[in-house]
Amino acid sequence: MRIAVLDDYQDAVRGLSCFKLLDGHEVKVFNHSIRGQGQLALRLAPFDAVVLIRERTAFPAALLAKLPNLKLISQTGKVSGHIDVAAATGHGIAIAEGIGSPVAPSELTWALIMAASRKIVPYATNLKEGLWQTASTNPVLNGIGRSLRGRTLAIWGYGKIGRLVAGYARAFGMRVLVWGSESSRQAAVADGFEAADSREALFAQADVLTVHLRLSDATRGAVTAEDLARMKPDALFVNTSRAELVAEGALEQGLRAGRPGYAALDVFASEPLRADSPLLRIPTVLATPHLGYVEQDSYEIYFQAAFENVVRFAEGEAENVLNPEVLGKG
Repeated sequence: MRIAVLDDYQDAVRGLSCFKLLDGHEVKVFNHSIRGQGQLALRLAPFDAVVLIRERTAFPAALLAKLPNLKLISQTGKVSGHIDVAAATGHGIAIAEGIGSPVAPSELTWALIMAASRKIVPYATNLKEGLWQTASTNPVLNGIGRSLRGRTLAIWGYGKIGRLVAGYARAFGMRVLVWGSESSRQAAVADGFEAADSREALFAQADVLTVHLRLSDATRGAVTAEDLARMKPDALFVNTSRAELVAEGALEQGLRAGRPGYAALDVFASEPLRADSPLLRIPTVLATPHLGYVEQDSYEIYFQAAFENVVRFAEGEAENVLNPEVLGKG
């Protein structure tokens, strides 16, 4: 098969142990993204299969209609709204889903919480400029960091990642407050944590609030400007899940108004994030370039499953296909 691997920004895929699974196939790894659908269609026209790195490239109906040779989309992890499944099915394109791990994004969440709380990045950056124990040359921003013990970590969403983050908070002596579905709140209580009395209480009581929800029509824009306005002026808002969980413009508005006081973000509505993004100009924002799953062990897990799905499809033994009705057609 002719196989394209898209959006490998760091040219990491070819160095993975699992890459050898594609031996015998014609493989092209693309390190640079194309946003225009016309250009993308030209790039992908020769390929029988594409391997996607999460949601870095969207496959809407208009693009799928321009790819008559495409037979398989192999997804690292699960499909999350970036592929028009109905359109793919209509064109006889199979979509194979893979697996993932909550470990790396959970650890990154905790790393961001600690880094933002102790102001590690500005301290380290200023030290290289000869500034000792200086978080900012702006006196208003040059406050000292703070520890986590005894403070309240609020978690909205108690799935695999939320559960791990709660465990880290427990180890650091934090109070953990959880909001989400009724079953999520019950699970949190069963694990020895607290369920918030209300969504309003979750935001109002948080010293640190982190969001761990799946993006869907129901959760898009779930965090509103009103929610953020309830946060303390020294609270930290953390998002390593999906930028679209927050209403458009609400976080920028809240940070400029001083509630919450700080944000630590790994996800953005448009990625790669432009250097002139307004978020990067807010000095109380710690931003990382969507590193949640970008880690050696996670890549091996994601890509081994995705490549195995490609190989099995090529051998006529397709597995993990989201739309099995296309199999055997064409």
